[in-house]
Amino acid sequence: MTTDEAVIGKLFDFFTEIGIIAQLNEAAIQKQLPEGMSHAQFVLLHHLCRLGGEWTPARLADALQVTRGAITNTVKRLEGKLFVSVRAAGDDGRSKLVSLTEAGLAARNAALARLVPEVSELAGELPLAEISAMLPALKAVRKVLDEHR
Repeated sequence: MTTDEAVIGKLFDFFTEIGIIAQLNEAAIQKQLPEGMSHAQFVLLHHLCRLGGEWTPARLADALQVTRGAITNTVKRLEGKLFVSVRAAGDDGRSKLVSLTEAGLAARNAALARLVPEVSELAGELPLAEISAMLPALKAVRKVLDEHR
């Protein structure tokens, strides 16, 4: 195996592990979410809660790395539950702005509360110092991938 093949192999191994971790994490989260809340809905609520403000569906789709159709569907479901509000942006009414409601914040907080026992259990099994040490490298990888999308 050449050095290039070894490097590529290591990168594939690295991203395979991240992918498996992401799948396991999503499945664990979905099991704990309140009845009727999907993982996609939780992610959108959490995003709006963390960053605040009003977001166009296109900007949300880009930020969450999903299609505009998927965001439109998720936003409509959350709007139906009164977890987000959607209003026209500007005078033409073609563009929309999505924002978190108080009910949406409460739903996100309730979902997080249901996740605390699961995360607490993991905290006892995973060394926090090692997790903390990995964060800068993972953030650097995310930054590089984000710049190349």
